[in-house]
Amino acid sequence: MKPKPLHLRRLFRSLSLRRCRFSSPFSSQTHVTQPTNPQKPFFRSPENNDPLTNRPGESVDYFCQQKRLKDAVQSLEKQVHRPSASLYAAVLQLCIEKRALDEGKRVHSHIKGSGFAPGVFISNKILDLYCKCESVSDARKLFDEMGDRDVCSWNTLISGYAKMGRVSEARKLFDEMPKRDNFSWTAMISGYVKHKSPADALELYRLMQRNSNFACNKFTISSALAASAAIQSLRLGKEIHAHITRMGLDSDAVVWSALLDVYGKCGSLNEAKYIFDRTVGNDIVSWTTMIDRYFGDGKWEEGLSLFSDFLSSGIKPNEFTFAGVLNACAHQTAEELGRQVHGLMMRIGFDPSSFAASALVHMYTKCGSVERANRVFNWLPKPDLVSYTSLINGYAQNGQPHEALKLFDSLVKSGNKLDHVTFVGVLSACTHAGLVDKGLEYFYSITEKHGLSHTSDHYACVVDLLSRSGRFKEAEDIIKKMPMKPDKFLWASLLGGCRIHGNYELAERAAKSLFEIEPENAATYVTLANIYATAGKWGEVANVRKLMDEKGVVKKPGMSWINIKKKVHVFLVGDQSNPKSKEIFDFLGEVSKRMKEEGYVPHTDYVLHDVEEEQKEQNLFYHSEKLAVAFGVISTPDGSSIKVFKNLRTCVDCHSAIKFISSIVERKIIIRDSSRFHCFESGKCSCGDYW
Repeated sequence: MKPKPLHLRRLFRSLSLRRCRFSSPFSSQTHVTQPTNPQKPFFRSPENNDPLTNRPGESVDYFCQQKRLKDAVQSLEKQVHRPSASLYAAVLQLCIEKRALDEGKRVHSHIKGSGFAPGVFISNKILDLYCKCESVSDARKLFDEMGDRDVCSWNTLISGYAKMGRVSEARKLFDEMPKRDNFSWTAMISGYVKHKSPADALELYRLMQRNSNFACNKFTISSALAASAAIQSLRLGKEIHAHITRMGLDSDAVVWSALLDVYGKCGSLNEAKYIFDRTVGNDIVSWTTMIDRYFGDGKWEEGLSLFSDFLSSGIKPNEFTFAGVLNACAHQTAEELGRQVHGLMMRIGFDPSSFAASALVHMYTKCGSVERANRVFNWLPKPDLVSYTSLINGYAQNGQPHEALKLFDSLVKSGNKLDHVTFVGVLSACTHAGLVDKGLEYFYSITEKHGLSHTSDHYACVVDLLSRSGRFKEAEDIIKKMPMKPDKFLWASLLGGCRIHGNYELAERAAKSLFEIEPENAATYVTLANIYATAGKWGEVANVRKLMDEKGVVKKPGMSWINIKKKVHVFLVGDQSNPKSKEIFDFLGEVSKRMKEEGYVPHTDYVLHDVEEEQKEQNLFYHSEKLAVAFGVISTPDGSSIKVFKNLRTCVDCHSAIKFISSIVERKIIIRDSSRFHCFESGKCSCGDYW
């Protein structure tokens, strides 16, 4: 996709009209107000002023009002006479609010020991406590012991099972219910949606519609719309939309937000925008959903335009809004805009523990600004797993694998629970650094030390690690022992290793598997042809080209772009459309002479034509990244760094040439290709020629 210019001034013009003040969460000033009079005791007695021993019934009630749960439970356990139902209800309610399972069990035990007959109301309270504390086994035991149950009892346990993902048990209870209400249906439908069973949710929704005793409320409708969005069924979404209109729910904000989501996820952005424009007084959820839908559908300019309108609406952005825009900036490698969003976040204030802060780290690493990402990371009071993982991946992709592994060690010590995504970054760091044995150690520790399961991504990483270092036998052994079928990423990793080491026999096997999985992907054909070309097998190169023609596969053209003075300049191979084309080609001609004087030898092995060597050099000379780098050099002041982006993997010759150019012009040149960042400085690359 061709990058589009960013209209940054227009986007943030509204911000200059407003001044937002906020207090730093890290302020060194702390204001403490001392009470003028000591607090008087709540209970008075000439003999004993301790509320824990005097009139304990009142003390329990007092402690509940003060939210002092432990004191309330202690006082309850000292009761001589049987407490009232209202007293038990107050303590249990506080247990529910604090999700205090242990104290709740003590209260339940006290009820049993006191001889108090709880009745359905108190039993439902205990049931609710167990479910909200995710102790459904205790909840089920109590439910089975209850002599008297009402609809609330059934609904509470069904909801508890559904929230825990035990939807089959929830459905069994639902089917056994003697009587249902709207909450019963909604709890079951939303449980299916939450735990990725949208088809079952829609089936139950249809069953509810056929039952004339129940009218769907806005929560049931919203769950049904979420299920339609999950399976991307525009037809069902429109059916529910029509039903909403007939029921008169088309003015409810919750329903409109769900409608907006289903149209957006089904790719009908025009309908989604129609819904959005018709909604009176769009709230933060509606704005954020609509903006995210534009970004998710690749409509970058439209998303930015709507974000600009949102900033003018007077509604304060929340962490979801910021995270969505920052993730879009990361996808577009639009660092300048991301920095402006960062500035806005600092001006209006945001929670440094939120995932918007993690999105900041992610955005900077994706844009190649690892130093900025590290500064944001160090500013966070307690970085979460996403922040750690983003920075680990950033270090790995920017040629700092040892920093990535050092940060991983800090993550392990931090107490954050690791997941499989974190290990993808760690294994990637080992791959880029050539730390094969260390990488294998991490790979096996996933199951043996951390109790996680290997995923297909982990296998792809370890095959990449081994094949890049030429250890093909070990790579093949791991593939044979995999518990799942190898995917396209694994075969592509193996093919990439074969390219490095010229192993065309194994490359043929990897390519054959890739042809079966994704026959339309031109990268497989090109890589295989490159391997044949390096081996001088021009007949096989011709066969690969013929196969591409027969299947209608077209090679994706290489494209590089660079942002100079807020304008994006795009280059294709041999591109002469830029107004400075003559200066670009003159610069490359001059620098080429200097490069050869200093030892540069063109890498012509990968030129996919059986032509004269001079013609091969000519073909390499005009690759898009060389043109973009040349334009950057002649368009920026001496000594400034240059950042170029490319849609494909940079070729071996361009990689070698840009090392020489960085030394000759004395510039830092950063190239972001399809797999990683390359930072060229003083004739060296951050990848250590291992990419």
